[in-house]
Amino acid sequence: MTVDGPTRRQLALLARRKEARTTDFHPKRPTKWQPRSVENPEGRLDRYFTDPAAWELIASRLDAGHPVEPVRLRQPPGATGYVMKIRVAPRMPPVYVKLQLGAGKIIGRSFHYSELQELKDDDR
Repeated sequence: MTVDGPTRRQLALLARRKEARTTDFHPKRPTKWQPRSVENPEGRLDRYFTDPAAWELIASRLDAGHPVEPVRLRQPPGATGYVMKIRVAPRMPPVYVKLQLGAGKIIGRSFHYSELQELKDDDR
């Protein structure tokens, strides 16, 4: 299942607004936001993703219709998250992205290479 058009547009819009995005860790809302550990094949000055480049990748893939799966989060219980698995380069694992919508903002919960338990059979 993928998200509807209005949710996709809201995610993309907020991802592009610096003042609307956060990646802060909180015990009730843990994050694993590690763009500097993911190689950016299109990085001109940086070999690895920066925060702004990570957000732009997310927004551009949302605009392009990349699959986004809604998931039920464990923290906070019952909240909805949005997961994308983005292949940025051949022979590299996809980038696992998890987002959450807040009150007028977008929360970056995950940005790192996918781990085995996060991959589905079609992502190998």
